[in-house]
Amino acid sequence: VDETYIKVGGQWKYLYRAVDKAGNTIDFLLRAHRDKAAARQYFEKSITQNGEPETVTIDKSGANLAALEAINAERETPIKIRQTKYLNNIIEQDHRAIKRRTRPMLGFKNFRCARILLGGIEVAHMIAKGQMKDNGVRQTSAEQFYSLAA
Repeated sequence: VDETYIKVGGQWKYLYRAVDKAGNTIDFLLRAHRDKAAARQYFEKSITQNGEPETVTIDKSGANLAALEAINAERETPIKIRQTKYLNNIIEQDHRAIKRRTRPMLGFKNFRCARILLGGIEVAHMIAKGQMKDNGVRQTSAEQFYSLAA
């Protein structure tokens, strides 16, 4: 789990993202603040939609650590937290693809549009990584994208 900066309305906002060991995108959320409440909301949303992880690797962000510790305090089986600099390289490399698409845009005009467009960028990135493939059905990236719209 990591966050990256996205410019919205001339101010920096935070895009929380999570990937698994294989580099597949698990979840993402755009937030205005980088604090315990924002991190906790992201983790709770991600756990609800994707299930409880065994281990979460985070950077040295105090907000992420505080949010995970608060979540662990309410659980019977705590989530293992790893804070190692070099274990977060998978997600840092994954941020590059998102930044490559958003940098030429020079930011977004408002938060709502940023949230919608980043959702589309994330889905397109997931298709490009081969994450949305149906087992047994061969489709091109364009066909996968069109099947989502149908």
